[in-house]
Amino acid sequence: MKIALGCDHIVTSLKMQVSDHLKSLGHEVVDVGTYDNTRTHYPIYGKKVAELVVSGKCDLGVVLCGTGVGISTAVNKTFGARCALVRDCITAQYAREELNANVIAFGGMIVGKDLALEIVDSFINSKYKETEENKKLIDKLMALEDKYDKDKENQVNNDEFFDEYIEKWKKGYYHD
Repeated sequence: MKIALGCDHIVTSLKMQVSDHLKSLGHEVVDVGTYDNTRTHYPIYGKKVAELVVSGKCDLGVVLCGTGVGISTAVNKTFGARCALVRDCITAQYAREELNANVIAFGGMIVGKDLALEIVDSFINSKYKETEENKKLIDKLMALEDKYDKDKENQVNNDEFFDEYIEKWKKGYYHD
């Protein structure tokens, strides 16, 4: 299986452990970054992972930041993505089996390494169980994007999408 992987600067070392774990199981990992602890923006990496999955270049995605909240939100802003923020194995399994989630997120500062690896395993080893009820629910979720479909071309696979914000960051406009 080909799995896209991304994180912010806070949890880079845990992301590398997840990457090594996935590779040890025979999966191909596409690591979109970040690669060190230099302060960065999680939406960049969430969007990259989501686009790899939605485009079919990767089968599933795994993203993490400090709490998982920010990066999961970024993933879900990407057309076609269904990301679940999880903190346990049962939720990861449910996300895949019932909602056909194509990306999971978790907080690297919330869950420990061992639990993180178990969560990832639960997610990738689960399969979507299509039922009429599940299909209707997913259709309703995906219909939320329909209103914004005309904006899809401006957002998807746009390598310059964050340039304006990155430039402002460098100039000191943003503080958090």
